[in-house]
Amino acid sequence: MNNNARVFQYSFASIYRLYKEKVEKKGRTAEEVDTVILWLTGYNDKQFRDQIEKKADLQAFFAEAPNLNPNASKITGVICGYRIEDIEDPLMQKIRYMDKLVDELAKGKKMEKILRE
Repeated sequence: MNNNARVFQYSFASIYRLYKEKVEKKGRTAEEVDTVILWLTGYNDKQFRDQIEKKADLQAFFAEAPNLNPNASKITGVICGYRIEDIEDPLMQKIRYMDKLVDELAKGKKMEKILRE
């Protein structure tokens, strides 16, 4: 099993918990994490909570996402040593988009900038 396949099977709920811990340590809120993830995926709050409750893996979480934000392609830069815009696997790229948004949140960027407004 390659690394990507392993990552794709991670539970979204466990990743989400880590995201919340990361940003809260930096003085941001869980609500802000929700905002950036809902912006990226098009989930509404109920759909989002359902994904967490059913312990969807990352593959299912993105496969079932209603609508990837059209501005997601504006998320660029390096995350975990990879340039996001050069990632060839579409699912891995979406996961890295999400990582980058949470990273920017933790670094104190303004929400308008994070949401590419």
